[in-house]
Amino acid sequence: MTIQSLGVGSGLALDSLVEQLITAERQPKEDRLNAKEENIESEISGLGKVKSKLSEFQDIVDELKSDREINGREPKVTNPTEDSDILSAESANSALRGSYNITVSQLASGSRITTDEGAFSSSSDNLLTSGSGSLTFSVGADKSFTVSVGADTSLADLRELINDNEDNFGVTANIIETGTSAGPRLVFLSSETGSGNDLVINNDTATPELDKLSTAGGSNNINPSNIENAKNAVASVDGIEVQSQTNKFENTIQNVIFTAKDLSPKQADGELIASKLTIGFDKEGLEEKIREFVDGYNSLVDELEMQSKYGASALEDDGALAGDSMVRGIKAGIASIVGGNVSSSSLGGLFSLGVELNKDGRLEISSTDFGVGSGEDRLENALEENFDDIALLFTDENEGIASQLSTYLDQYTSSSGLLNAREKSAKEERERVYDARESLELRMISYESLLRDRYLNLDQTVAQLNQTGAALFSIL
Repeated sequence: MTIQSLGVGSGLALDSLVEQLITAERQPKEDRLNAKEENIESEISGLGKVKSKLSEFQDIVDELKSDREINGREPKVTNPTEDSDILSAESANSALRGSYNITVSQLASGSRITTDEGAFSSSSDNLLTSGSGSLTFSVGADKSFTVSVGADTSLADLRELINDNEDNFGVTANIIETGTSAGPRLVFLSSETGSGNDLVINNDTATPELDKLSTAGGSNNINPSNIENAKNAVASVDGIEVQSQTNKFENTIQNVIFTAKDLSPKQADGELIASKLTIGFDKEGLEEKIREFVDGYNSLVDELEMQSKYGASALEDDGALAGDSMVRGIKAGIASIVGGNVSSSSLGGLFSLGVELNKDGRLEISSTDFGVGSGEDRLENALEENFDDIALLFTDENEGIASQLSTYLDQYTSSSGLLNAREKSAKEERERVYDARESLELRMISYESLLRDRYLNLDQTVAQLNQTGAALFSIL
């Protein structure tokens, strides 16, 4: 008799028995693997959140670490009216505080040369009756280019030859069609501004017909009345005339650049109305960075405590990194740095800046006065009276709070840092759990096969006994 399914021959519930034995063998091992995997996944998630918060805080710290970001001077320009745009300005960190009244009486310009009236009758007529020649355009000794003129070159052709010349340093040619007896007039504009940067057009071959297109190299050149030489920008700073070859005035005021963009408007009596340039400290910008630092620190501490906490009761879950020594070390390390002393700054520490650690381990700018002024008062006084010392407090290479924090955080957040090493270790452990789960499945398949073989023999034996018993019973 062949038995295909357990229990068919014996009538016993052997199939169910095998399933129960397999479950009993699998369940505790599977539970342990599930618990271990859950803990590892929780650890990986917790480490990721901590690393993310550390990176966010490090970005804030690195901004404070930069002297340019924290110690910038803020130039402010007040033009005569809201609609006017006379000046713009920028300044270096080393610029001195001050305020200046500035007027602009002349903008820098390049040369403007216009051919004489009646020099040409049509822009399409050839410039030469025969032969050839050339014109060289130059400003000073270093900038020049040459254009060749042939018998079939028209005024319009010359315009294109000038504008398209690959060596052109900034000369633009345009034709103005007057529609009068003055005929077309060719206008040359140079972008090289400033006194002394005059455009010269030389008639290289002294061809008489090219004299009317040149300022030199012939006997009958363009009339000087049609030549406007390059000019400096002219301004007045607190009544003192200043000039620049461009519209940008560099270091006219030490470590300050101001750019003239338009002429100053005039009063009814003809006097120019000044724009006011004020060089001050960017107190608002620095205060915003300090408050951002406080908020970033507190957000980081919140995350560290959330991930490392133990539940207050059986109903409250532990953090993903409950009791983790590394997380506790990070919290203690940053607290030590922000609470430390910086001898290179007259402020000494964050307390003089109005920032203090409260009993909960958070930074705050308190509004309560305990006899030394509230945190808000101390912050305002430091911004007004110790602006440069705030930079030292954060940026000093050896003691600065931002400098120390950046170095400290980097050992955790860098690609070779401690957090990445922990994450890598946890992920490797997770892979080992995956491998153990596969091994368990293989063992369970083998174990089930063994059980079924054993109980199949039992089923067949019982079936044979039942058959023999039935035969004996029928004989009796």
